Amino acid sequence: MTPIRNHIGHKALYMLGAKNLVDHGNGLSFRIRGSKRVNYIKITLNGMDLYNIEMGKIWGAKYTVIYEIEDVYNDMLHDIIERETGLVTRLF
Repeated sequence: MTPIRNHIGHKALYMLGAKNLVDHGNGLSFRIRGSKRVNYIKITLNGMDLYNIEMGKIWGAKYTVIYEIEDVYNDMLHDIIERETGLVTRLF
């Protein structure tokens, strides 16, 4: 498993309805279900050991970037994903 997949956790991926997971070596991308705003997430580890997140909408052959952020710490991943997708990634 990639470090990014470990940071997000398999329970969070399950709660997002993640499918089509692709390991990019220094990144992970996947489709999600249940969000009206985005249905694609790509998380990449950058040179400063922080994460870059891109979220977008795939509709047929068209892809539109909805949200991008750079230099995210691993403990911020869940908050950003929850805020931008409107989905829950953890149980309290």
